Amino acid sequence: MKKSKSWLLACLLGFGVFLYACKPSDAKLQKEVNDKLAATTPGVIAEVKGGVATLSGEVMDDATKSAAEASAKEVKGIKSVTNNVMITPPPPPPPPVVISPDDLLKSSVDSVLNAKGISGVTATIANGEVTLTGTIKKSQLKTVMQAAAEAKPKKINNKLTLQ
Repeated sequence: MKKSKSWLLACLLGFGVFLYACKPSDAKLQKEVNDKLAATTPGVIAEVKGGVATLSGEVMDDATKSAAEASAKEVKGIKSVTNNVMITPPPPPPPPVVISPDDLLKSSVDSVLNAKGISGVTATIANGEVTLTGTIKKSQLKTVMQAAAEAKPKKINNKLTLQ
């Protein structure tokens, strides 16, 4: 009788070890979840402990956050998912380009040209467009164009004559 109880106990213990060994490891589950997340929701990663997947990372909207959770739950062996993914709003749009009024634009272009010591150039302003006329040395062209651009005109028309 004792032999049969010992044998039964040994069989049960062996069966328990077999079942435990067949359970997927956390490392394997973590790799599977992360592979799935990389394909569906980049920027989200998972850590698995005891069959529980904890998601982290940043996404642009709630739908993507939910999709990441659903992807993790699809992996066989995951018991539950803790979704710690943060939703980050999209960056604000760039500020609009400010176009200076003509009078301000004229004074700005003239002052920059004078400050850089450029003479022989006349700036005419119409509807936010600067038209540069006059005669300058070829080496001064870049400086003149940069000076005109600093005033933020709509457009620069180069009618300069180069020496």
